[in-house]
Amino acid sequence: MTRIKFPNEPAPAASGSAPPQHSPKELRLRTARREITERRRINQRLRQALCTGGFVLQYQPLVSFASGLARGAETQIRLQHSRRGLIPAQHFMPAAERSELIVDIAGWMLHTACAEAAAWPVNFSVCIALTLRHLQSGKLMQQLLEALSRSGLAPERLEMEITEAMLLDENDDTTFALRALQGIGVRLALNNFGTGYASLSALKRLKFATLRLDRSLTQNLAEDSGTAIMRAAIEAGHALGCTVLADGVETEGQFLRLQAIGADEGQGAYFSQPLDAAEMTAMFAAA
Repeated sequence: MTRIKFPNEPAPAASGSAPPQHSPKELRLRTARREITERRRINQRLRQALCTGGFVLQYQPLVSFASGLARGAETQIRLQHSRRGLIPAQHFMPAAERSELIVDIAGWMLHTACAEAAAWPVNFSVCIALTLRHLQSGKLMQQLLEALSRSGLAPERLEMEITEAMLLDENDDTTFALRALQGIGVRLALNNFGTGYASLSALKRLKFATLRLDRSLTQNLAEDSGTAIMRAAIEAGHALGCTVLADGVETEGQFLRLQAIGADEGQGAYFSQPLDAAEMTAMFAAA
């Protein structure tokens, strides 16, 4: 039978011949080209999503240990896919953060989160993660003021998260931008605390409303040393005047131990999976 050769299909290797060998330089070039092509493909998809409404926000409740009730929620962006459904942020946001697209995506998140949170009762807040590229873009304040003005959301109901790694940047413009956010009433939260980046001296440069303990600390609570480390982190947060929130709470045992050693709030699957805006509004209405 005659074999049909498809266009661009390489010719079959001769029987018994060794596969072609490539030098390390050729392999690196091939890998680099694949990465560039993939990055362009993802960026094109993200740019299209911005233009066609391809993003949605979900919200994971932040729960007070004292009352057992939600006091607000953290935004989580999702990319809609025709076959795969909602794609989590970790699959596309790293690529966005390496390009200027992150500024437009973050701006969309601000406008959408403020508009949707404005429908919640006035004692509930919304929390949005902030990237260093967005912070240093020069566009954040304008986007933020427009989002607050259009939605009518009070600034004190908005909490912006930064990571410990961002505190390593000693750039005066970064500190000035964060203080400008506080100047209009927006609260700051420090995310992923306990991963070893920030020093207490760095934390003193800014007044944080919330200290969010990294989920790795929560996962290690079953060990005595893990509980001791968590307790020390909670005490450090309280000494700085922060509300201390434990991330990644997945079991009743973790919840009870965190409550016993003094954590103020928690977030995670034990309390709720991420909810869409309508579900959040219904949950707050029932509270």
